[in-house]
Amino acid sequence: MLKAVKVRIYPSIEQQSHLAGAFGCVRWVSNQSLATMSQTYKETGKGISAFTMKKQIPVWKTEHEWLKECYSQCLQSSVLNLSQAFINFFDGRASYPTFKKRQGRQSMQYPQNVKILSDSEIKFPGNLGVVKAKIHRDCVGTLRTVTVSKMPDGRYYASLLMDDDVENPVASEEGKAIGIDLGLLDFVVTSDGSKYQNPRHLKKHERNLKRKQRKLSRKKDKTTNKRRKAKLAVAKVHAKIARVREDFRHKLSRKIVNENQVIVVENLAVKNMVKNHNLAKSISDAGWSMFCTMLKYKAEAEGKVYLEVGRFFPSSHLCSNTLLSLQKMDLSVREFDCAHCGKRHDRDINAAINIKNEGLRILALGTSVTALGGNVRPKQYGRKSTTVAAVALELGSPH
Repeated sequence: MLKAVKVRIYPSIEQQSHLAGAFGCVRWVSNQSLATMSQTYKETGKGISAFTMKKQIPVWKTEHEWLKECYSQCLQSSVLNLSQAFINFFDGRASYPTFKKRQGRQSMQYPQNVKILSDSEIKFPGNLGVVKAKIHRDCVGTLRTVTVSKMPDGRYYASLLMDDDVENPVASEEGKAIGIDLGLLDFVVTSDGSKYQNPRHLKKHERNLKRKQRKLSRKKDKTTNKRRKAKLAVAKVHAKIARVREDFRHKLSRKIVNENQVIVVENLAVKNMVKNHNLAKSISDAGWSMFCTMLKYKAEAEGKVYLEVGRFFPSSHLCSNTLLSLQKMDLSVREFDCAHCGKRHDRDINAAINIKNEGLRILALGTSVTALGGNVRPKQYGRKSTTVAAVALELGSPH
């Protein structure tokens, strides 16, 4: 099983200078390779393999002596990563590769010859040498690759990809099942009635961010140190927001995975939802997609079941007791009295229960949401019949 550990590193002034040049070399090779591959495809209609592009690196080194200052395998890894980016594009998993910029996050990859000396030191090949680090987790297994990155706020990190030589545990469906309804007022509402409020990290730091961005906008000359300092101040606020947001999602996802065996969530179309300009900022701040990604890989690592229900499943428009359709309700309605069962329901908890029941029905049918591209209903069933009658048939009872 492959596991990545991201640790903070503290390079010296000389090492920072070396990393700045290495980042530039890797970026140049990646951009040059992208330009060559794109131009060749336009002219001939054929692509260039990564192996062919790697042969071009020695030629570039003779033309540009400064490329020799960077560790050779880092340059080769940039070509291999670009080739993988094209594979992801043609498979529909990502957009067309773009050119790397000097601004923003800088990174390069060491494919081998990196050694972890202790909890506070990592030895890199080439001219970089031994770098101080803070390794906060046990790195057990074989070290595969190490990616060194510099964030816009000036922090340096190393992502250690470890192979612990242990196979993924077989997923078991025996245990507690839970349905999760994601929202903006409450970030997570579970089928057992638990609610976790949305911390709204961006809103807490928005005033400080606005003030720093105003100072940056007044610095018109991009070559002055005052503008660089103002830009760094803005980047530090963004980094703070990203860290606290990630910390919240990690802790909550870990709590949910530890307490449950089957986790069912709704497959939300976030890209379409952010087109609503009234809610786009709040939806982006919530980070539903990354939270679901954390739930998925943490559940798979422990042999638990993570399942996504199709986005067209009407979880908010069914009574969790009777499985009958409800009348249309405005989003401002958070509680309602069901005309079928006569009970008062919390809208979000009711949706979470329906999501859990739908997930259990999918497991009973042995149907995978990923295998059917988001449509979890087999062809022999109609949408309404599977939602109401088949759920009752598979589960036997509403709970």
